[in-house]
Amino acid sequence: MNQKLVVIAFGGNALLRKGENLSYQEQLRNVEQICDQLSAMAADGVRMIIGHGNGPQVGNVLLQHEAGRQVFGLEAMPLDFCVAETQGALGYMIEHGMRNMTLSKGIDRRVVTLLSQVIVDEKDSAFGNPTKPVGPFYSKEQAVVFAQRKGETYHCDPKGRGWRKVVASPKPLGILNVELIKQLADQGDIVVAVGGGGVAVVDEGRHYRGVEAVIDKDLALACAAVEVGADEFYILTDVAKVCLHFNTPQERTLDRITVAEAKQYLAEGHFAEGSMAPKIRAAIHYIEAGGKECIITDAAELHNPSCGTRIVAE
Repeated sequence: MNQKLVVIAFGGNALLRKGENLSYQEQLRNVEQICDQLSAMAADGVRMIIGHGNGPQVGNVLLQHEAGRQVFGLEAMPLDFCVAETQGALGYMIEHGMRNMTLSKGIDRRVVTLLSQVIVDEKDSAFGNPTKPVGPFYSKEQAVVFAQRKGETYHCDPKGRGWRKVVASPKPLGILNVELIKQLADQGDIVVAVGGGGVAVVDEGRHYRGVEAVIDKDLALACAAVEVGADEFYILTDVAKVCLHFNTPQERTLDRITVAEAKQYLAEGHFAEGSMAPKIRAAIHYIEAGGKECIITDAAELHNPSCGTRIVAE
């Protein structure tokens, strides 16, 4: 088994391409494409922990529960339950895709999914300032109606795709069972964990309690990468490299930057909230906590040893 241990994060939107509607077959096809890109690492024996986002999926689950309440009188489940629900569903698809991909290529690796809970502080200021987008996009007019009717908060998407519901996104403080996640990865199993940033729970001494929040998956997986001592932390997105002046005539791609440069570009407003900014913050957290290298790239670029933007200490 290769001695290198990597943590790989990809977003819930990686399972949802433009023009798609989150059908099972569409998501499974997209998962299989990502797993195909990851299979080269699996073939090389790289120890792997894979995490995923769930913003679009958990938003849809919330809508399904609300529809069930209105139409059939069923009790709508709380947000922590819905996060766990999507963790299981998306974990199943990723495990299914990785297992089929490894089997088809003759790669002898087991794949396992662990439902993960992540500790947060109930006094975190995020609970009073929701910022994490979940669910489908709406027009501004629809968002205004929903906000007034349900007392929810909606923000405009930085990429101009519409308006989305936002919920609290507290900072992750620790990952339950992280020792088991590392143990499985160290023995060669491909581990799917900390899905959707983990189910948010608060520590009440001899008791844990789920709370209504969606933790940023990049930051949660950065914490996981630190706790397991990962050699590399990959954040997969829909661009090959991080850019300055993104989508303008002055656009410039970044090959390698230091944490100090990343902080400077972040402060200058080069990275949009709800898009690249959380990924840069997660990379900074990982490196400052002792991580070696964070790579932000598109899954399709993983075959290239020098792929993506590499963020390092100095």
